[in-house]
Amino acid sequence: MRPHWIKKSLVALAASAASLSAAAWPTQPITLVVPYTPGTGIDIIARQLSANLAPVLGQAVIVDNVAGASGNIGSERASRAKPDGHTLLVQVNTLVMNKSLYKNLPYDPVNDFDPVAQTSWGTLLLVTNPDVQKATTVEEVINQAKADPGKYTYATPGVGTPHHLSMALFLQQSDTDMLHVPYKGTAGAVTDLLGGRIDYMFLPVHVALPHIRAGKLKAIASGSPERLEQLPDVPTLAEAGVVSENIDMWYGVLAPKGTPDDIVAQLNTEIGKVLQKPEVIEAFSAQGMVPATSTPQEFGALIAKDAQRWADVVEKGNITPE
Repeated sequence: MRPHWIKKSLVALAASAASLSAAAWPTQPITLVVPYTPGTGIDIIARQLSANLAPVLGQAVIVDNVAGASGNIGSERASRAKPDGHTLLVQVNTLVMNKSLYKNLPYDPVNDFDPVAQTSWGTLLLVTNPDVQKATTVEEVINQAKADPGKYTYATPGVGTPHHLSMALFLQQSDTDMLHVPYKGTAGAVTDLLGGRIDYMFLPVHVALPHIRAGKLKAIASGSPERLEQLPDVPTLAEAGVVSENIDMWYGVLAPKGTPDDIVAQLNTEIGKVLQKPEVIEAFSAQGMVPATSTPQEFGALIAKDAQRWADVVEKGNITPE
């Protein structure tokens, strides 16, 4: 057994080391790994963080786009980085969906990261082409699908995307069936939706809104917890009595597992300040995102809860990646 004074000394040394880690950080440029292509919502978040964090941290903050495999290539790279606060991952809730979809990943999308801060929410809208479909309410969509199971179609940017799993959840909770038509990206899906070749789709607000205002798409319901300011007449899925919880996409920053708590806390504080800046709020709004702050613990609880929810949807729907 160690003498009592040795135990005290070890505790004091550990506390001292912890207090020094943030003081000595950062000692080099910080890399924000974005596991998707430039121009995406996640990329825009990262570039806003980059521009605003660099001056206060005293080091360059570099955005590194590492796209591929539904975000898994970049996420894996970030998970294997040294946990010293110099490499961070900017991700969306696709991260937790991937944990259930891909059974043999070389990394754990949830357990290989420490949550740092949520940055924003992004809302999905259930939309249709009003020239093709006359259903204008959730109830009408459900009744239509029940009358002809499998007849109606819905598009997604690919298997396992938030758009796909959100529709899967909707169909499961409404006990209905539609034919899934996966595309390789959003553009082709929207083109066919506008052309009347697809019946329904979940689309991010900023993608759907111009088409809604032009009368080319009809918003049936939003996946947000409350009605959207841009579309106050469009009910939420919860109001329609289908999905009790919102299906908003969360965006956030994570660090490799084992990153010192004081560095995580400092990052959380500085990111929170960035999210309050008017120019950042405006940039997010243009992408249909609403800034959202959280403690690392709150973000971790959200991730854990979301991972379980989408795991249940994937299992019940027997969904497998392409």
